[in-house]
Amino acid sequence: MLVADEPHPAVTASALPLLSSVREILDALHAVRRRTLDLVSHLSPADLERQVDPIMSPLVWDLAHIAAYEDLWLVHRFAGEPLLRPDLAAVYDAFETPRTVRGEIELLDTPRAYEYLAVVRERTIAALDGREPDPVVHEMVVRHELQHTETMRQAMELGGLLAPGEPALRNGSTGGDEDWLAVPAGAFRMGANGTGFAYDNERPAHEVEVPAFRIARRPVTNGTWMRFAEGGGYERREWWSDEGWAWKEDYDITHHAGVAAGHPDAPACHVSWFEADAFARARGARLPTESEWERAATWNQGNGGSAGVLEDSGQVWEWTASAFGGYPGFVAYPYPEYSEVFFGDGYRVLRGGSWATHPRVATTTFRNWDLPQRRQIFAGVRLVKEA
Repeated sequence: MLVADEPHPAVTASALPLLSSVREILDALHAVRRRTLDLVSHLSPADLERQVDPIMSPLVWDLAHIAAYEDLWLVHRFAGEPLLRPDLAAVYDAFETPRTVRGEIELLDTPRAYEYLAVVRERTIAALDGREPDPVVHEMVVRHELQHTETMRQAMELGGLLAPGEPALRNGSTGGDEDWLAVPAGAFRMGANGTGFAYDNERPAHEVEVPAFRIARRPVTNGTWMRFAEGGGYERREWWSDEGWAWKEDYDITHHAGVAAGHPDAPACHVSWFEADAFARARGARLPTESEWERAATWNQGNGGSAGVLEDSGQVWEWTASAFGGYPGFVAYPYPEYSEVFFGDGYRVLRGGSWATHPRVATTTFRNWDLPQRRQIFAGVRLVKEA
């Protein structure tokens, strides 16, 4: 039976050391590939090739995209070899071929997508023969595939295709979600330091002064969310932003079926930013800023602890109040399309990781982002109040 990665009790405290040897890199690449293939091993070609929702790719597109990305970075750019399939470059480029059209164009079918993955991997291995690896680029490709398997799980859940045992959300710690932690005012170093792997949007590390605040020890549970819904949460205009209310009215959002079906003590999941913001207002609270979230996630490390004070991290992504943008001194690397093209007020930042996020990705400095109306992401809510 396929099972998800073991739930991790908290996000990884810091960036992992870079892979340095050919053996380490090949072991990581092979382990991640086994995980990807296991994820979809129970699905038929028909399941892999259909688009379950216009906001998600057919799973077979993701598989071929993983191969195309690996060929681009670990064969073409690393070793200077021609692309295996230059005719497919645009089809499997996320910007050239947006999700809305991926179910309408001709893609590699399932057998050819698997073959593409296998042949590219042979080329990747050959490219390392006699060459020193590039630890940053090889690690980037490992994490790219790990991130895509979470996106694939989102599509699989929308299509009713998850394997038994998934989603692997567990009930929260005892004590409910009404327990607040006081985080004192102070400065801390936000962002990734100079060691290990980090994406461009996590750098450079910089000093941030954060006023005192209180943060919920745990994410909001399904049971608490249901009390919000039953208390008029989707009817009380005063709790919603103008944009959020317009979204709710346009799409006739009157409840959250997924939350209603979940265990009362499990964290609420598939919550949009608009809903999270309205919920926070209804509770006399707000969403944390990015700096508040990272301060809380790392604060105890400076007080003799090995992790921050946030409990039940890594079950659901946690929305923040912050728009996605670059840190002071941001420099795009290794390509602007990873982060920079998404900067601005349109996207909101999520932190912490979900049950489907590999621990290699879910560090305290990792920044995820999505549009405020999106519900497909495994996202929930952790609230903040003024001190």
